[in-house]
Amino acid sequence: MARSPFAPAQTPATAPMGGVRPAPSRDGGERRTLVVGRGISVQGVVQDAERLVVEGTVEATMINAVELSIAHGGVFKGEVEVEEAEVAGTIDGTLTARHALIVRGTGRVLGTARCRRLQVEDGGQITGRIEMIADLPTSSVE
Repeated sequence: MARSPFAPAQTPATAPMGGVRPAPSRDGGERRTLVVGRGISVQGVVQDAERLVVEGTVEATMINAVELSIAHGGVFKGEVEVEEAEVAGTIDGTLTARHALIVRGTGRVLGTARCRRLQVEDGGQITGRIEMIADLPTSSVE
């Protein structure tokens, strides 16, 4: 029997795949996490997610987050700017990782990727343009 639409909502910790689940943040608080589960497609704008985990398909014009993780079989199409990104699935568009980009052996990056540090495992594919973000030179104050 299906769950009644009037039954109490599930807590974030017990939400099904594709729900929003908090994860610990670096400062000890809760990190706002959006998980797009396998078989789920999302189009549009994602706001206020600190961590985005893509196991299904996401099409978005611009996402700002701290962390992006694209699982094997996951697809992200669009533009995203994060601190750190790990790609085991496919990203097609523009990715800016202000700190590090890791392309796993099953990962594919299509389009433009900007990062400060780049790690590509054996089998990982990059098709398009890579731009390395250089550290700004520090000027001395006299």
